[in-house]
Amino acid sequence: MARRCDITGKGPLVGNNVSHANNKTKRRQLPNLRSVKITLEDGTTKRVKVAASTLRTMKKKAAQAASAE
Repeated sequence: MARRCDITGKGPLVGNNVSHANNKTKRRQLPNLRSVKITLEDGTTKRVKVAASTLRTMKKKAAQAASAE
């Protein structure tokens, strides 16, 4: 399974670990993925992997929509 957000498509980034001696070794920065259940429009639920930042944005948008009503 890919370490990728199912909604935004965020994936791993590549960079370097840098030591005090300025030695550089490759490293991967993985997204903070959470497994959540999402209810679809037909009433069924599906488990998807979502980045934590995306989950935070989804909750914010839902709160704004609820307060607008």
